[in-house]
Amino acid sequence: MSMFYSDPNAIRPYEPIPEGHKAGSVLERTLRAGEFAVTSELNPPDSADPEDVFAAAKPLAEVTDAINATDASGANCHMSSIGICSLLTRTGHGSVYQISCRDRNRIAIQGDVLGAAAMGVRNVLCLTGDDVGAGDQPGAKPVFDLDSVSLIRLIKTMRDEGRFLSGREIAKPPRLFIGAAENPCVDPVDYRADRLAKKVEAGADFIQTNYIFDIPRFERFMERVRDMGLDKRVFILAGVGPLASAKAARWMRSNVPGIHIPDSVIDRLEKAEKPGDEGRRICVELIQQVKDIAGVSGVHIMAFRREHLVADILREAGIARPQKQSA
Repeated sequence: MSMFYSDPNAIRPYEPIPEGHKAGSVLERTLRAGEFAVTSELNPPDSADPEDVFAAAKPLAEVTDAINATDASGANCHMSSIGICSLLTRTGHGSVYQISCRDRNRIAIQGDVLGAAAMGVRNVLCLTGDDVGAGDQPGAKPVFDLDSVSLIRLIKTMRDEGRFLSGREIAKPPRLFIGAAENPCVDPVDYRADRLAKKVEAGADFIQTNYIFDIPRFERFMERVRDMGLDKRVFILAGVGPLASAKAARWMRSNVPGIHIPDSVIDRLEKAEKPGDEGRRICVELIQQVKDIAGVSGVHIMAFRREHLVADILREAGIARPQKQSA
């Protein structure tokens, strides 16, 4: 047995999985069991020290079904998603490997997918990626050989047909639960469900949405999703997160693509004696509201640099539960 698997907590990629499952990850098992799933994002360190990853993961690992490792989010460089996922699988934590099409071509991506699967990664999120001009190294050369839809289709081909995009056979196909992202609350709202349908047709198993702060808009999106029957074909995790202040909310609304924050939310933060506490309360309320919307299977919590709040937010929202097992 290899040194990697000598760790009793390491996730082993080819252990038996339940019948009808794609990868058998905790996230997939939770969703297919009809339980309300929780994922959250890890703030990737600007460091090569694995202990920085473990410290960032600690407040999330006990209360989530999987931890997202972002892939140069906003076109800013941090420790890689595949590196973080490798560390998390070695300690028995479920992870979501994010792949942005911005930085790698199809050859590199297919190789990384096999490598991630070999390390025990069982969930993957397919993203087109923000343009390099949005980040701190605007002189970088963008790739965009694929987009999110073609990436979903590529990974599904590798998993289900056991072959590369070239047609060459894969000796041991990767076991992966395939995810995609969606922005349900930005204009044109009516188009968002149609965009989601393309990702479902390509092979997405689950969806993590961008931040939701406008429940009526999200309900309108979900009504269209149900009318199209998409809620029966894909698991949807609603994106939420605690805002730190009115200033932070305004900055996000103006500078982060795909985010819609109503004036009413910003006004609440502006008038609050402790804006951070108010932001947490708003997040709790949003979780309680989206949980009751038909077709929503869970939440994806994005608490940038506020990961320590996630456990309390879940507890206050009434959906905290015992720590999940590995994978």
